[in-house]
Amino acid sequence: MALNDTLARVDADLAAGRVPVARQRLRGLVSSYPHEPAPRRGLAEVYRLYGDPAEAGRWMYLEEDRSPEETAAFEERYANAVRRMRAVAWRGTESDAPTPFAAEQLAAVRESASEIVGRPVTWDGSAEVKGDARESGRLADALAGGGCLLLTVAFLGIWVYGLVSLFD
Repeated sequence: MALNDTLARVDADLAAGRVPVARQRLRGLVSSYPHEPAPRRGLAEVYRLYGDPAEAGRWMYLEEDRSPEETAAFEERYANAVRRMRAVAWRGTESDAPTPFAAEQLAAVRESASEIVGRPVTWDGSAEVKGDARESGRLADALAGGGCLLLTVAFLGIWVYGLVSLFD
């Protein structure tokens, strides 16, 4: 019942021009009901209103009637299968998919991500999977740590200088 009530609220938000509110409600529904196609379709419609074909393609990725242009934009934005796996926001297994087409899409993305990572991955464990092209490496981690250390030393230096100046 909560799904249908929230979808009705989304329709009311869109009719009133409250597109960001509708988008937020739909994102919550996808998180709560990852296997339901209606919130995903709704998000695709919202992103079409925003003129963002990649995000529209993201939320229609599991639908057979998806737009080839939107799908291509999504696959270009999320070129790495690990990133695509995270972007689809699926939980569970392919057998939970509402259609055979969706199950095939989910299996293909998971298998591609498994090849990249070098071991089998699951939909529930995709958040912990490394192998994303945008993951930071040792050099990036060292530079970030060094920057934090430099900022801390600078802050402490300014604080000590202010404290000494206060008593002079």
